[in-house]
Amino acid sequence: MRHLAYLLFFLFLLTGLPVAAQQEATYAQYMFNGLAINPAYAGQHEALSVSVLSRFQNVGLAGAPTTQSFAIHSPLLNQRFAVGALFVHDKLGVIDQTEFSGIYAYRLPVTEKGTLSFGVQAGISKYSAQYTRLDVYQADPIFSQDIIETRPNIGAGVFYNHRNWYMGLSIPHMVNNIFSRGSNLTSIKQSFPVILTGGYVFPINRSIRFKPNALVKMVDNRIVEVDLNANFLFDEVLWFGASYHSSNSFNFLIDVQLTDQIRLGYSYTMALGKIKTVEIGSHELFLGYIFKFNSKGIVSPRYF
Repeated sequence: MRHLAYLLFFLFLLTGLPVAAQQEATYAQYMFNGLAINPAYAGQHEALSVSVLSRFQNVGLAGAPTTQSFAIHSPLLNQRFAVGALFVHDKLGVIDQTEFSGIYAYRLPVTEKGTLSFGVQAGISKYSAQYTRLDVYQADPIFSQDIIETRPNIGAGVFYNHRNWYMGLSIPHMVNNIFSRGSNLTSIKQSFPVILTGGYVFPINRSIRFKPNALVKMVDNRIVEVDLNANFLFDEVLWFGASYHSSNSFNFLIDVQLTDQIRLGYSYTMALGKIKTVEIGSHELFLGYIFKFNSKGIVSPRYF
């Protein structure tokens, strides 16, 4: 009960913060790329872990968004502490954003199969908007000046990991940075995205497991984003699933545990509505590697 009280108190602190627009990266495979959205995820693989992700959105549209991320994390000192680092690069047209964060997490065993983690991250974000490269049909002072600035960032999160389920809440950006554009021009203000995630693994039989996941993201006064996912795991090797995103799109994903240490994933996003007539979908590639074996010589199955 005491550990549950800690969790509820930390959730209250996070959700009680003002929610203020930061270009927040979007991932279809968030259920396998937890460090990118929650610093408390550090150390969840019980070993040194590295992952690389590349996402190409709305292929076929000029200036369409692209995202690359690199994450590395590992537990320390009998699994109680964990450290990591995260590098994320986003590009959307003439807007370019690069972020690097160092991550620290404290992991508290709650039960034999459950761990409650508290995480923080700190780093810098470089924001570049080269508006002068745009072809403007009519002169406008808004596009007469570029923005190239670097600002600090901190974030925090909480993550509960049971053998068969997980829940996390995070605010990856908590600094109210403002990128100025001169005294007579509108400034660009970063926001505080609040991200809630969760998932559960249901065994169907010895060979098949069913794992639904959900992600909810709240930013400013925008419409709340919701992603609902369903995955099936076959023989502890092959994940196959689909997601529906409230932005009116479907994701189809496949993830393969190539060896005890190597995991490879791919997702395809198909947009619905009018945009599907001018673009050919989004693609995301994920590669994960766990460096260390446990004492039994193999890595235990990773459901998230």
